[in-house]
Amino acid sequence: MIFRSIAAGLAILAMTPALAQEAQETAAQPAVEIPDPVVSVTRHRGAFGGQSFAYTATAGETYLTDDDGNPNARIFSVAYIRDGGDVSRPITFLFNGGPGSGSLWLHMGAFGPRRVAIPSNGTDDGAPPYRMIDNPDSLLDVTDIVFIDPVGTGFSTTLGDTEPTEFWGVDADARSIGTFIRRWLSENGRWNSPKYLGGESYGTTRTAAVVNVLEGSFNDVAFNGLLLISTILDFGAQAEVPGNEMPYVLHLPTMAATAFYHGRAPADVSDLESHVAAAREFARGEYLTALIRGSELQADTRADIRRLLAYFTGLSETYLEQADLRVSPRRFYKELLRDQGLTVGRLDSRYTGRDYDNAGESPDNDPSFYGIDASYTAALNSHVRETLGFNPDRQYVTIGGVSEWDWDLSRGGRDSTYYRSVAPYIGRAMRENSGLNVFVAQGYFDFATPFFGAEYALSRTGMPTERIHYRYYDAGHMMYVNEPELTRLTQDIRAFIRSR
Repeated sequence: MIFRSIAAGLAILAMTPALAQEAQETAAQPAVEIPDPVVSVTRHRGAFGGQSFAYTATAGETYLTDDDGNPNARIFSVAYIRDGGDVSRPITFLFNGGPGSGSLWLHMGAFGPRRVAIPSNGTDDGAPPYRMIDNPDSLLDVTDIVFIDPVGTGFSTTLGDTEPTEFWGVDADARSIGTFIRRWLSENGRWNSPKYLGGESYGTTRTAAVVNVLEGSFNDVAFNGLLLISTILDFGAQAEVPGNEMPYVLHLPTMAATAFYHGRAPADVSDLESHVAAAREFARGEYLTALIRGSELQADTRADIRRLLAYFTGLSETYLEQADLRVSPRRFYKELLRDQGLTVGRLDSRYTGRDYDNAGESPDNDPSFYGIDASYTAALNSHVRETLGFNPDRQYVTIGGVSEWDWDLSRGGRDSTYYRSVAPYIGRAMRENSGLNVFVAQGYFDFATPFFGAEYALSRTGMPTERIHYRYYDAGHMMYVNEPELTRLTQDIRAFIRSR
């Protein structure tokens, strides 16, 4: 003991004054204080799907913990539960995409009990005040709903010294949402309830990854259905990189739909669906074959393909020849209505915008996003802070709240670093769960997640296609901004849930 004391004393004497001061400051620093989770419970009444009933809204934080049991993240969610305590009712977990987007779009635009009313015809939402209305199309008559904001979105953040990047990746994000769902089921006594999981855009990617987490082990959480809204599963096929011909194929039917909407389809075309169907057949037949031939394509065949491309896209043969028969979406946004000085939207090509000038190759911005973002942001903050009583001192992150996303797939196979697709996760889950069905909702005017891309990803080997149900809407990425299509969408999902 004496020798140890002497050694300790010599070690302290050997420290320089600067090191000693640093050691004292480090010891004096208090541990990062973790606040208690905040939860607000309010009670309401509404009419949904033709039924009037009371429901309870719980807006609050669920804490996740690290391996040592220390809180390392808080996930914000809003749960709407029909009063009566019927645990046999379905429960649906929903989120949006990005990655980096909060759940406000599905929450305040489609399925929540209140929604923001904006123009249905593809025009700008303007300036506030925005009109908040009761949403009779909400799904609360057939299912309880939990809207989830993943870490880095909405009000969800890391805690303490935890780096946000620990949650920013396909697998890490899915594990955190899987943990949240397990905890929610336990705390609310809903383990044996019918369960649905869904999302929009990257939220469909997240849906596949979460199913892989929750159904891919012996401690399963099995689902009755997946709701894929504006689907993106196969990132390899849709990667716009030199040498990959598939993006041109997968976007062509959306170009045909857009040309039809803006009056650039041929005079003999009078029906959107038949025009799109013809474009789809051309894309996966003659057009794909021509692109695969590359520079070996014969001149007469090239002329035929160029003529048909002009027929479907509304672009001139001169422009198509200059583009080597390969028109990227960003070029199409700018070129289709260039003679009118207009660009078309990426998320919803019904929207048009005006750029700084008309000479560019691609648009300055996406008119279908800046045409709606202010109204949704205002609606979410107003509803959650004022109506639901959850009013933190931090800002709600609508979109763009994450960076450095890890795209590697732990169960994607040896080559998932080069070709990324989560579609096989869904195929595996369906093969191992005979009760799992998939609902796929796609907008005709969506370039961000083209409908033909969803069809391609979900028709690969290993997919029980008889349990995949497609529905198409006369709108874009967020088809619910078109009010008649919102009603159609919710009716279709109601029928899907009831049929199970």
